Amino acid sequence: MGFYQETGEPRPNRSSGGAAFKQIASVVGAAVIGSAVTAGIFVTGLRNNWIPMGTAGNTVASQPSTTQTNSNTSGPITVQNLTSSAGATNITAIYQAVEPAVVAIVNYQSSGGFFNQSQGLQESGVGSGVLIKKDSQYGYFVTNNHVVYNADKLEIVLSNGTHVQATVVGADPYTDLAVIRVPVSQVKNIQPVAFANSDQVVPGQEVIAIGAPGGLDFRETVTSGIVSGIQRLMPVLAPDDENTVLDYQSVIQTDAPINPGNSGGPLLSTSGQIVGINSSKIVETGFENMGFAIPANEVSDVVNQILTTGHVEHPALGIEAYSLSSVPQAYWPDVPVTYGVYVYAVTSSQAKQAGLQQGDVIVAVGNKTVQDEADLRTALFSYKPGQTVSITVYRGSQKLTLNVTLGSLSASPQG
Repeated sequence: MGFYQETGEPRPNRSSGGAAFKQIASVVGAAVIGSAVTAGIFVTGLRNNWIPMGTAGNTVASQPSTTQTNSNTSGPITVQNLTSSAGATNITAIYQAVEPAVVAIVNYQSSGGFFNQSQGLQESGVGSGVLIKKDSQYGYFVTNNHVVYNADKLEIVLSNGTHVQATVVGADPYTDLAVIRVPVSQVKNIQPVAFANSDQVVPGQEVIAIGAPGGLDFRETVTSGIVSGIQRLMPVLAPDDENTVLDYQSVIQTDAPINPGNSGGPLLSTSGQIVGINSSKIVETGFENMGFAIPANEVSDVVNQILTTGHVEHPALGIEAYSLSSVPQAYWPDVPVTYGVYVYAVTSSQAKQAGLQQGDVIVAVGNKTVQDEADLRTALFSYKPGQTVSITVYRGSQKLTLNVTLGSLSASPQG
């Protein structure tokens, strides 16, 4: 999720006037509505790690006491029950065990142009990544899409400082995730890090971040904190246009310090499992240590799609909508609930044929209650494009169940 606002100013009050509501009502994730929209925000993706720096590691150490299921296997990435270490957290031990699997990812892009004869590749930026799988040919790393976007050449920097050329397997701009690979011979002594079941993450639990805040000059940085919140709804911006919102994403909030260069690095449990992939933070004056990570369950799903097909398919409901709780009172629909998602516009033929209308309030998808946009996104992401889902809505005081066939959004291999 790469976002940045140069002025550092928050958005205008959302409750002022009809034009303002039209603007905010259109700000909905593309994976939910099936269309891209624009908005300004005061959050920065760790994408503004684009300074000439990165991360490296230490010596190879044994993995914490979690079962590694992704090493030397052709099967899918799986998530494990979230485990925690007994007694006081030994951050040093976790760091020594996991850090070899955390690498810098250096993005090189072409320089020069028609009037510049000295063309070549220059370092454009540095992010982080973590080894999550090995098979007989390759070692696979997950990172952020904005870390690898538009690269003419990619390198990872291993624990011993070795630079290894990497290849993008696939990338997904709608979740800001990507998978890259290197020859397995380069990571033969490094254990992949397991994913935890992020549905089991709770506020207050300890977490650890490893990555490259500031780049190579500050490699091997470890920070710690707690989970500050779950299911925070944050925007995903286009990697090449920070004013375009592609999606809204339900993420984990942490106070573990993460900074530019941490993009794509892991947020870890106290047993060394990945609970999330670090992606963004709030940079507004007066805010401190409000960072966000993409939950491991979503990461593993995206990774498996990329490893299987090279791209990701997302379901699209085909609406423009907004959480009912955020609708200004002047535009509040006459419904008997105070929760749900307000449909501002219906944009797909499938949704129109199913009977969805502007002004409907979605309160359930299948048997899952929808409190807000995050719930709607999570519920839809349990389906595949082309599936028909039951959508429960209030239209005034009338409660209706509509069957909608989901459309699809396909991300290209290069994001």
